[in-house]
Amino acid sequence: MKSHEIDYQIFGEEMQYVEIELDPQEVVMAEPGSFMMMEQGIAMQTVFGDGSNEQDGFLGKIFSAGKRLLTGENLFMTAYLNEAADKRKVSFASPFPGKIVAIDLTHYQGKFICQKDAFLCAAKGVSVGIEFSKKLGRGLFGGEGFIMQKLEGDGMAFVHSGGTLAKKVLGPNDVLRVDTGCIVGFTGQVDYDIEFIGGIKNSLFGGEGLFFATLRGPGEVYIQSLPFSRLADRIIASAPKAGGSRRDEGSVLGGLGNLLDGDNSF
Repeated sequence: MKSHEIDYQIFGEEMQYVEIELDPQEVVMAEPGSFMMMEQGIAMQTVFGDGSNEQDGFLGKIFSAGKRLLTGENLFMTAYLNEAADKRKVSFASPFPGKIVAIDLTHYQGKFICQKDAFLCAAKGVSVGIEFSKKLGRGLFGGEGFIMQKLEGDGMAFVHSGGTLAKKVLGPNDVLRVDTGCIVGFTGQVDYDIEFIGGIKNSLFGGEGLFFATLRGPGEVYIQSLPFSRLADRIIASAPKAGGSRRDEGSVLGGLGNLLDGDNSF
């Protein structure tokens, strides 16, 4: 086994965090900004790329970092090394409300494909690469970009989702149609494509976009009920207008709410 063998426990319901237990000299790699807490004896070190190509020297590190840059992630990751003589724990938190999913890559033939912003942390040795689409339509109309992340190796990796998480097991030729932003990830055997919804009324007034993803089995698919992009759109839509007035749902109650708050600028 090339990856470090780590133990873990996931805590919480809507705002989860994962606690990683490291044996002496074990390492876990994490996205910058995901750190929550750690016990004494664990050392932090910023590394170039995902730390999986150290044996390949400087060029291997450059290639690893370049793959992360293409997926929209930071060039650097943070390594957490247990320098103590006994076990120590370090924890990482999900960046927004949702669920953390533990992915044992040995159960998925060493490969799992996920959204570019879903990766949280992984055992050292897991490669965080890019999954290029073979069809142009996926890149043009996929909604989440031309490139998805590819997790490869034989260790544990952790991804996060927004809202409630659904796991679907697809049999051979089973098809699941999903909003492109609601995909968290899927196993390497699942075929992924983009399909036009069709119909003038659906396209103009449906409010769900022009395309959705089709996922064809066999394999496992993880779906999130609240993509961060959807949450951000709602927050932006509810933000105060220029001039300081608040944008509320319902003109009458919205104006009344502004009066009760002492805001007469509506």
